[in-house]
Amino acid sequence: MSEARLRIVVTGLIGQYPIGGNAWAYFQWVLGLARLGHDVYYFEDTGQWPYNPLEGGVSRGCDYNVDYINSIMSDHDLGDRWAYRFPYESQWFGLSEARRNEIVSTADLLINVSGTLERPSEYRSIGRLAYVDTDPVFTQVKLARGQQDFIRLVDEHDIHFSFGEVKSSLVPDTGHDWLPTRQPVTLNEWAPVEDHREAFTTVMNWTSYNTVSHNGTTYGQKDVEFMRFVDLPALAAPSTFEIAVNSGKTKRTPFDLLRHKGWVVRDPAEVCPDLDSYRNFIRTSKGEWTVAKNGYVQGRSGWFSERSAVYLASGRPVVTQDTGFGEVLPVGKGLRSFTTLEEAVEAVKEIEADHSEHCRAARSIAEEYFDSDKVLASFVERALT
Repeated sequence: MSEARLRIVVTGLIGQYPIGGNAWAYFQWVLGLARLGHDVYYFEDTGQWPYNPLEGGVSRGCDYNVDYINSIMSDHDLGDRWAYRFPYESQWFGLSEARRNEIVSTADLLINVSGTLERPSEYRSIGRLAYVDTDPVFTQVKLARGQQDFIRLVDEHDIHFSFGEVKSSLVPDTGHDWLPTRQPVTLNEWAPVEDHREAFTTVMNWTSYNTVSHNGTTYGQKDVEFMRFVDLPALAAPSTFEIAVNSGKTKRTPFDLLRHKGWVVRDPAEVCPDLDSYRNFIRTSKGEWTVAKNGYVQGRSGWFSERSAVYLASGRPVVTQDTGFGEVLPVGKGLRSFTTLEEAVEAVKEIEADHSEHCRAARSIAEEYFDSDKVLASFVERALT
């Protein structure tokens, strides 16, 4: 428990995109702060119409999304600590209006994870507003390109953090002091299990949004990088590779080609739609093999995936594309990086040769570098400075 109990509001996209991995990414901020003894609340006020996986797109209602949030929060004894605003007629669910207003007027800190609040100015009565950039390089490109609505949103915060932990000259300067931080992981939720499948896995979107350009440089999505490594299964045989992949918002995934090349392709809506199934998918994997967005690779900001962090916490070794994170995380046992197909194959074979040792090392990395107690204690201290 922390020495000083603070009232903290966390924002996110749990209800907006009610799927397992996305929910864990935001919920661990809430759960981790509660573990530290803080008086923590989750507010979702994006101004966006929510996605409903059962309907396969944007929904006209929000019953599914509200139930999803309530179930997660209630299952962790936080059922009276959330509020969700549906954009139609600005309808709120969860906390009463009186309670929301009381919390906002007395809170010490708001943590705007991924910049999800539609209007941060409406929360200005909170002592400090902290912006958390979970999409480094792309965030800075948007600012450098002069997108005024986004600039205003970012500038309404008192302090700025970024998952881009490395100061890279390849990332556009925005005039902000981006403080390094990383995904908090509530380690007790990811205790390793003994049994695993004989497959390296990952969960991913083929694309998340359109490619962007700035000063002659193009910053692409995962599809750009994945195709550079599409022949991995044949070259790393007999290792098996399984991807739970969404088509994404801008381009269809070449499912037939991936299967032809030896990838086992799964539907994330079927194998990991909620917290428990997502966690089980990861914990029962042999490890993770994955690529990063092309923009992350080019920017060299040290971005590291919140998904890869929970693989490590589950005692599952990670083989992931190099974004510069070797400057802030130990690369070797339990965590391997690669830039070429040959390096990717070599890393997989090394983990196969001494899997149990790499598993132990993976959990140790998570305990040292991603433990929510450590990550969030440091975050809160710096946010209030």
